Amino acid sequence: MSTENGTPAGRRQRSGRPGFSFDVKLWKVSKTGRKSRPWRLRWVVAGRVHSETYATSALAESRRSELWQAMNRRGEAFEIVSGLPESEVRAAEEAAEAAEVEASLRWFEFCRQYVAGRWRASAAKTREGMADGLAAVSLAMVKRGNGVPADEHLRLAFRWGIVPANAREEPPADLKAAHDWLTTEDRPVVDLLDAVTFEDVLYRLSYKLDGTPAAGDTYKRRRRTLNAALEHAIVMGELPENPLQRVRRKHLSSNNVVDRRVLVNAVQARQLLAAVSYVGSWDRCRGRRLAAFYSVLYYAGLRPAEAVGLRVSDCYLPETGWGTLTLRETRPVAGKLWTDSGERHDRRGLKAREAATDRPVPIPPVLVAILQNHLKEFGTAKEGRVFGNERGGVVGSSTYWRVWQEAREYALPPERVFTPLAGRPYDLRHACITRWLNAGVPIAEVARRVGNSPEVIHRRYHGCIDGHEEAANEKIAKSLEEDGDTA
Repeated sequence: MSTENGTPAGRRQRSGRPGFSFDVKLWKVSKTGRKSRPWRLRWVVAGRVHSETYATSALAESRRSELWQAMNRRGEAFEIVSGLPESEVRAAEEAAEAAEVEASLRWFEFCRQYVAGRWRASAAKTREGMADGLAAVSLAMVKRGNGVPADEHLRLAFRWGIVPANAREEPPADLKAAHDWLTTEDRPVVDLLDAVTFEDVLYRLSYKLDGTPAAGDTYKRRRRTLNAALEHAIVMGELPENPLQRVRRKHLSSNNVVDRRVLVNAVQARQLLAAVSYVGSWDRCRGRRLAAFYSVLYYAGLRPAEAVGLRVSDCYLPETGWGTLTLRETRPVAGKLWTDSGERHDRRGLKAREAATDRPVPIPPVLVAILQNHLKEFGTAKEGRVFGNERGGVVGSSTYWRVWQEAREYALPPERVFTPLAGRPYDLRHACITRWLNAGVPIAEVARRVGNSPEVIHRRYHGCIDGHEEAANEKIAKSLEEDGDTA
């Protein structure tokens, strides 16, 4: 049989890629003697013979022409193993990659499955935290183009669509366009391995929608959520590795140290608690109904969610002496989307404790009297709770926030209203803990009463204990005297 060699002379011993060669010999079409496929085309790549058979001579000649053009007109290298031109090998690889991407689970569906698997065992606030973290990442995991909805709408649509109960429901009209974009223009999970895409993911973790940096705690929570989701994707076989583990990115994080500027002294606290009573009309009792609520934060160090869930049966209020609040339940605000009951407030055990455990907190006589007077005037709310709104329902966070802001305007001098001083109801708890520490109560006992670990109390409140700065100054002054550096 005759042969043709269209390889340029100077390129026979070189190859464009490993496993490829320009040493190619193409034979003429020949007969096989078979009835089904009687025509054969043979060619040799780097000494390795390849052949294909065809039903007609026209098909065999057409294929020979394709190989000849790859050899002579385009000057391509051929893969030694398969015998195919480099362009055909690349096309096959790209088709395989495209098929793999098409078969890969897409981001929104992955998030829906991931959240559904963890929904039943998670608290409402945990569910909301997962949704927030994954919603931030989703802004980087959708394609951008003409007609893309605003990021705020995409975020809201994701938070709605991720709830398992909404999986088969039609989205609200104002979120439909964003929901449709999320479910049709989202990227495959495997795109998280793309460096450019993942850089955008890291940006979304670190910044808010308005482009300002997110709080350190927000960044940490989002990163934890993404890390857990990526580990799950590895278990599912959607990712070969966790790309977040390769990132050693510096980020300004919050150390959770309490700002001394938020702390009120005893006089300021009494003025604020008295001012609460003047908020709202006297007949509606909006402020007076909450005066005792703020008092348990200041005198007993309760968290607002613990005070909301406090029941009369949890209170020991003797006529004289100290009483006790035995905390068993918290009612954190999470939102109707995230609770099993469909109410805004979740029903949980105490923070960082087993579900069945309680926490007794001794309370001073002044707080005993405040609670006794509150119960005499307002009675108990539904379910035997000490605090309730005008209808006996759960006190909402928006309610006690608004009342507190109005009380600050009554109680504080105008120049102090816009300072951090007691800016949040939670700052009353900070003031209580600081007061106990400055009174000499051991850190372990303070931690037990307020439901924190001693390590957390020491880390967060170390800078708020009176006398530390003065003691440090005295030590420095003494060292300067010893060195003769004083004036």
